[in-house]
Amino acid sequence: MRAVVDQLEESRIREVANEGLGRPDVLKFWFGESDEVTPAFIREAAMASLQLGETFYAHNLGLPELRQAIAVYTHGLHPGRCADHWFDRIAVTSGGVNGLMLASQVLVEAGDDVVVITPAWPNLAAQPQIMGALVKTVSLNVVESGDQAGAWVLDMAALLAAITPATRLLIVNAPNNPTGWTLSREEQSTILAHCRCTGTWVLADEVYERLYYAGQSANGAAPSFLDVAEPDDRLIVAHSFSKSFLMTGWRLGWLVLPAALTHAVGKLIEFNTSCAPVFTQRAAVVALQRGDEVTPALVAHLQACRDTLVPLLQSLSGVTLAMPPGGMYAFFRLDGQPDCLDVAKRLVREAGLGLAPGSAFGPEAAGWLRWCFASRDPQRLVQGVERLQAWLRDQGKKATGL
Repeated sequence: MRAVVDQLEESRIREVANEGLGRPDVLKFWFGESDEVTPAFIREAAMASLQLGETFYAHNLGLPELRQAIAVYTHGLHPGRCADHWFDRIAVTSGGVNGLMLASQVLVEAGDDVVVITPAWPNLAAQPQIMGALVKTVSLNVVESGDQAGAWVLDMAALLAAITPATRLLIVNAPNNPTGWTLSREEQSTILAHCRCTGTWVLADEVYERLYYAGQSANGAAPSFLDVAEPDDRLIVAHSFSKSFLMTGWRLGWLVLPAALTHAVGKLIEFNTSCAPVFTQRAAVVALQRGDEVTPALVAHLQACRDTLVPLLQSLSGVTLAMPPGGMYAFFRLDGQPDCLDVAKRLVREAGLGLAPGSAFGPEAAGWLRWCFASRDPQRLVQGVERLQAWLRDQGKKATGL
């Protein structure tokens, strides 16, 4: 076994989830997915494809119909500088995570320098490490006081200082999992201009771009690097059907690439998965064509869930939390509880509450917990806060010997 594989950390989120195996009483908010089932018309499209016997291999880059539907969708959201020839820049992948791995495979060689903005979903740093890259992180900073206490913000000077001509790749996830932090277009322009000067590629994980609540634009999306990029920029943008279309288990995503890279990524897809299943791609075409029946209502519901959960958490003593502008997570700190993995396990055992430990997303997030608020029934969020409040009360009594 390669040493880098042996040294990969197992998922701390799944480690917590294992504490709740076989316990139907646990309120589960640990994974990054809604408990809402994929809409019926999307499922029916997949079933219709199966009934037609579409169980064979497809083109490495995806069905032409799906690539065209993604091109139309992308143009609708980002009609600016890169509007021409979207089709030639689309590669369909077997999930967003597969797309991100393909990006590392096509760009990164052993010994390359890679910068990742953290806290972040652990795969973003692990994937270039698997390729043998030397990964360094630039942490977002926490606002410690004022109305935005608990918010995570970017130190632009620190980021730009970390990106040098030796930096092969910058990986950035915004809207961010777990913090909800989101880049502005001005910040994206600054980063892109700097990376042009250093010759650095940018891999932008924008799977949460439609789950955006702060200053929402007319197109219903967060600021994207595609809005400020030139067609020949060293930029790859990763997307997924998981979040905005309620299709986590379908394992389908796509990359937006420079046209010159598309063929190479197609070759890599052959050596990874060969292709995405045809019936899931047929479902994705319908999801895009009828997306207005899914995504706007989903985003409105998630905002209502956020606006239910966050004030309740903010009202608890010892909790630090800011309103997240994007994503589907409340990311909060519990004062006096630095070992968030232990706390998360105890919350499962002692309170029937399932949350993700912040340390799963980087050492700078130790002491924090991630709560996925994508709940079909917001009352479950209220019940969860009640369980957390009762647990905190019990901890206070134990600490004072009462």
